[in-house]
Amino acid sequence: MNEENQKRQDQQEIQKSKTAPNTADKTLKPSVTNVRYSKAALQKSNKKTVLKASDHGAVFVKRHAYNPENATQLSSTKIVGPIERISETDQGFHKAARGIYGEQVIKAIVKLGGKHPLMAALFTMSHAIGAPNFVDGPVRAEKLPLPPKDLLATHIKDLGMFLGASEVGVGLMPPHAFYSEKGPQVGQGPYDASKTTPITNTHKYAIGIIVDQSLPTITSSTGFDGISSTQSYMAYLNSGMIACCIAAYIRNLGYSARAHHCGNYELIIPPVMVACGLAEMTRTGECVAHPRLGFRFKSAAVTTDMPMEPDKPISFGAREFCVTCKKCADECPSGAISHDDQPIIHNGYEKWNTNVQKCTTFRVSNKNGAMCGRCMKVCPWNNKEESWFHSVGVAAASKSQLAARLLKNMDDFFGYGTEVIEENKWWLEWPELF
Repeated sequence: MNEENQKRQDQQEIQKSKTAPNTADKTLKPSVTNVRYSKAALQKSNKKTVLKASDHGAVFVKRHAYNPENATQLSSTKIVGPIERISETDQGFHKAARGIYGEQVIKAIVKLGGKHPLMAALFTMSHAIGAPNFVDGPVRAEKLPLPPKDLLATHIKDLGMFLGASEVGVGLMPPHAFYSEKGPQVGQGPYDASKTTPITNTHKYAIGIIVDQSLPTITSSTGFDGISSTQSYMAYLNSGMIACCIAAYIRNLGYSARAHHCGNYELIIPPVMVACGLAEMTRTGECVAHPRLGFRFKSAAVTTDMPMEPDKPISFGAREFCVTCKKCADECPSGAISHDDQPIIHNGYEKWNTNVQKCTTFRVSNKNGAMCGRCMKVCPWNNKEESWFHSVGVAAASKSQLAARLLKNMDDFFGYGTEVIEENKWWLEWPELF
């Protein structure tokens, strides 16, 4: 075909395309009036997403009513007054980056993300998915029809499990858990505390996602060696990816949704996990415990305006157990965890107050490893084995201070939590890097 004929044919094709009916709108935005789902299948699947701790029938989980508008309690945590929202810049790592904890800590936190080669890889990926287009994005113009709220909540939880979560919950979002303003990224160059952004998120619902940090790895670690930060960032990255996927899916259904994870938070994670029926506050003050995992997990969240039936917050005796145990406080290498018998009132609610400066300073300046998870490792609630014996023990300990003392003493006697099982070690370390 010569050049002249080719031009003529091209012109004809262009003309045809101009006169052809435009079906793009119908293709991209179909008019959907129904949703297909199996009610029986969803109801059956709901049994898979209840707390796995109840599988043994030994950990007694109570569920509590929660109304964010006039709450006097969130799980076992008493709310005694108005709770003020705080700026993200007042969080421990942000204070360290601001220089509140001294010049040496500033230098340490700048190098933190690259301290261990494997941690550095996970740290980079965690922050990569913190980009605005990962955590948030445009919402489909047309809302798709959805099943009833209870079945929709089950569907979202099953989706999270399908994506690799260890547990997923749906709750009413505590308004005070949103930061008042967002600070700059920590460990991503010089920190400018003046670069803050007000947070105006008003999503009513929260989806909590937790990912196990690997029991075999924890049993072969001291809790503050080179793998400590790596196992944290593994769970941060995986929970963050799940949150980003769920948020994008919800936006594709026509509802606003934002992911919140280690690379980009707009909220304080612990109270959100409690509100989603996944955890209870503990002596550490900054960490919450799951009935089966203790606080051997990292978490992410999705906030949304998509209406779902919320789970109720749970309690399973962690608060009562923490009154007696104190093992995390005894073993904390920085001395940051309180030995007080009872929690105190802080910003309108009841909690044990960790010394955030001591904790943060040790974690970023640790010369024997990267970060720290010693409290997580030694907690007796951290399931050492999938057995009825452990389940019965923690169930009894949640009901009686005498049983709690006995469980803690047995834990110490058998070396649980403080053991280092060499045959479980799989990672490489370069001590000179620390």
